[in-house]
Amino acid sequence: MQPVQLGRRKLSDEDFRTETDPVCKMIVRPESAAATFDHEGKTYYFCNVSCLNKFRQNPSKFLDENSEPEPMTGSDEVEYTCPMDPEVVQFVPGICPICGMALEPKVVSLDDKPDPEYLDMKRRFVIAAILSVPVLVLAMAEMYSGFASLISPTASAWIQFVLATPVVLWCGFPFFERAVFSIRNLSPNMFTLIAMGTGAAYLYSVAALLIPGIFPATMHDSHTHSIPVFFESAAVITSLVLLGQVLELSARAKTSTALKELLGLTPKDATVVFEDGTEARVPIGDLQIGARLRVRADERIPTDGVIVVGETFIDESMVTGESVPVEKSAGDKVIGGTINGDRAFTMRAEKVGGETLLANIVRMVGEAQRSRAPIQRLADIVSGYFVPAVVVAAMLAFVVWMLLGSLASAFVAAVSVLIIACPCALGLATPMSIMVGTGRGAKSGVLIKRADALETLEKIDTLVVDKTGTLTEGRPEVSEVIAFNGRDRNELLALSAALEKHSTHPIATAIVDAAAEIPSRDASDFKTTAGVGVSGGIDGMKVSIAAADGDSEEFARLSKKGFTVISVSVDGTSAGLIALSDAIKESAAKTLKELRESGVEVVMMTGDNEHAAAHVASELGISEFYAGVLPADKASKVKELQAKGRRVAFAGDGVNDAPALAQSDVGIAFAHGTDVAIESAGITLLKGDLRGIVRARNLSLATMRNIRQNLFFAFVYNMLGVPLAAGVLFPVFGILLSPMIASAAMTFSSVSVITNALRLRNLRI
Repeated sequence: MQPVQLGRRKLSDEDFRTETDPVCKMIVRPESAAATFDHEGKTYYFCNVSCLNKFRQNPSKFLDENSEPEPMTGSDEVEYTCPMDPEVVQFVPGICPICGMALEPKVVSLDDKPDPEYLDMKRRFVIAAILSVPVLVLAMAEMYSGFASLISPTASAWIQFVLATPVVLWCGFPFFERAVFSIRNLSPNMFTLIAMGTGAAYLYSVAALLIPGIFPATMHDSHTHSIPVFFESAAVITSLVLLGQVLELSARAKTSTALKELLGLTPKDATVVFEDGTEARVPIGDLQIGARLRVRADERIPTDGVIVVGETFIDESMVTGESVPVEKSAGDKVIGGTINGDRAFTMRAEKVGGETLLANIVRMVGEAQRSRAPIQRLADIVSGYFVPAVVVAAMLAFVVWMLLGSLASAFVAAVSVLIIACPCALGLATPMSIMVGTGRGAKSGVLIKRADALETLEKIDTLVVDKTGTLTEGRPEVSEVIAFNGRDRNELLALSAALEKHSTHPIATAIVDAAAEIPSRDASDFKTTAGVGVSGGIDGMKVSIAAADGDSEEFARLSKKGFTVISVSVDGTSAGLIALSDAIKESAAKTLKELRESGVEVVMMTGDNEHAAAHVASELGISEFYAGVLPADKASKVKELQAKGRRVAFAGDGVNDAPALAQSDVGIAFAHGTDVAIESAGITLLKGDLRGIVRARNLSLATMRNIRQNLFFAFVYNMLGVPLAAGVLFPVFGILLSPMIASAAMTFSSVSVITNALRLRNLRI
């Protein structure tokens, strides 16, 4: 390329040279690159330091020709949904077309920006309150005989008009907007009633002030000789409804407090150890899978991974609910957000960003909060007929008072009925409790995937559990090795370990550990049969391992001790027995007692032999158990229990547990299990023991009790409120409910339901 002359300087090839950022694939000019890095003899250029940090953690990932550009941080769209109608989802803030409530983000984040809906309602409320107070004072003053000497009724009405107009038309504009929206969508809601009530009061008062001639002479007040106006009702009702919206939005924001606390556990950055041994603090969003991270003493673990160097104790209570720190060493997995003890270690990142346990917890709980519990159907059915019924009731009240009283009284009664009969409390009763309850469960290691599972768990009377890992420690140890046919103990262990090292079953791990000091051997043609055993070829021999059975004296002796006994055969001939013991968990007996006292019977289902199962059942007082159950038969056993009229919860963690989890009334999976099991379950426990099941049941009982309290309050409130507003007390006590009192009662009902739901945040489970 020939140099190009421009002015007095010649441009060379170097002036036209560009490079590609290997991370984000952006074109970079070398002289303006934000960072450079030499790797294997080549210099790479980056558009920003974030790309450099990502590259240094895993260069091979970004140098792959098929690698995709790294997405820009924060580019994901935010979905908004309604807490009362979760089927409503959109990508911009707005109002729900069904109930009229403000939509909120579907996924909780740590964004500290204030809710714009809350700020808007708060601003409108402040202005409305300032203007409504003098309107109310003027309206109350008209009740005193000396008021006319201070200011004429007409002048008072004009002042009220001037002050009330911005309150109703500007401060209350969102209510009219939502009412029109609800009518257009044929979905009348609380805002329909509010707009009808305040709009009627305001328009009537404007007509009485500007064109009083349209009203009959009998409607003129005997003292002031003017038409009564209700500007104070329209203004004060608008102010009170705005206050209710402010309180409601503030309370709704607190329902996600538990999830925000979980998200806040993740540190903002991490110490990355690069290939050249250097270290740097890198933002948590830039971490890559496979990166080596150094975790200092008393520091939060940045992401999910596995320890590669060092040992420590880790406080996992904020995730699992267990207060005792857990000992960890090389090879053990760690959870992002948990707190390291007093020793530093190095780990390898295995999950980052939205794939971490904390991120999945927030996602799973968020989905549960948007799901509907069966008990919600009752409120949905009632709400569907509620608004039309209220309008009819208001019309009847108006007609009755017109016939028996006056137009003013009829107007007051009709407006009061419209305002007090707000269905908001009824609609919020269930979702608010579900949102707070599921968030509280997440803080204790109980993840609710679906709201119907939370409701059903309260009703179960039978809990089916596996023995290993749930009732026992799940870490069996080899207790005795008995060899037959001239073989010795070490040879039997060596043959067994050669096969079992290809398996991840707890028994396999125990055998491999027991043979650690014995020279290893290699197996070929390894095959595993679920629920039966393993087999393979070793030095030309056909070796099989399976659960032992038979009537031999050795088998009977070992079984009576409660050992799990497996049989090893070589070329079809028995080569010996291996007995393993698995200690019963210290918490098992106490937990089973709690479950029995709450009306839940525990049924043990295990693939172990009859004697070993009977031993554990006897120790724990379990009266019903099934031994020798193949994985494929678990679902049919659950079905048998259900056929007897029992409500069954099944707790499991393996791939083969998925059918039983799906068959049961409530499936409970352990987070250390497989993804298939977790997907099949309605509830996931982060701690693999019965204590988590007790926590889940206590949460279910408390949440459902809270929902019933909310529904009871909402139903009773409306059953009493509408007749009172219509004036049923007037014939006896001479009391006709003011629309302002009705508005205050409506506001109180919604806030009280949310406040009651928020009590679940402090629940001890």
